[in-house]
Amino acid sequence: MERLISELMRLYLLPDSPATQALVQRAPDEPCDPVGLASSDGLLRAIALPFRKAAGEDARHWARLCTVANGLQADFGFPAPAVSVASAGGYVLWLSLEAPVSMAEARRVVAGLDRLWPDTLPSPDTVGMPVELPPCLNGATGHWAAFIHPGMGASFADESGLDMAPPAAGQVAFLEGLQGITADQFRAAFDRFAPPAPAPVAARAGDGVPDGLLLRDATLDDIVRVLHARGIEPTFRFIVPRD
Repeated sequence: MERLISELMRLYLLPDSPATQALVQRAPDEPCDPVGLASSDGLLRAIALPFRKAAGEDARHWARLCTVANGLQADFGFPAPAVSVASAGGYVLWLSLEAPVSMAEARRVVAGLDRLWPDTLPSPDTVGMPVELPPCLNGATGHWAAFIHPGMGASFADESGLDMAPPAAGQVAFLEGLQGITADQFRAAFDRFAPPAPAPVAARAGDGVPDGLLLRDATLDDIVRVLHARGIEPTFRFIVPRD
């Protein structure tokens, strides 16, 4: 169990997060509730994205997860993420971050990914919400949330977690080879989804002033035309030197 805690801390947790506090106090077979991954100052070292099965669909939630997991590696060069099954059905995709990021930064990246792959990701608002930290027993259903081998993911499409506790050594095996997204990789994705910079203000059509005209080059008529075009009535006061 100590190795499992060590791997979870290495990949996903900050020391003062509720998840860390709950993890170190958790008994091996004791039911656990969803926990927050953010630290007291709102920083994250993990982005946990839930993919739940919608009513009337087959395994489309698994297909959506695969689209995102494969796209993150192919398009952004991110390392392979972990995958877990939720105790009440569905999956969670776990993105590890080497350096903490703010909640707003993580949500902006997820929002950008949603624009890149429409109708595929969960809402950015799910980032930072409490999540089952595997292995986690659901006391109401008796099912376990657990990390799984991604190659076996499709076989869990209709399942609600595991019926029995997963071996700790197996959970460690799914995590120990994983690496976090580097600070440079995350920053590149963050900058890719930055809002476009505002265009420089130029003279509007009809202003009658050539682009780039400096104030020192403008005549009085130029200035009056610009002000009139913008709905401004100029008032000029002249100081006439005395003879």
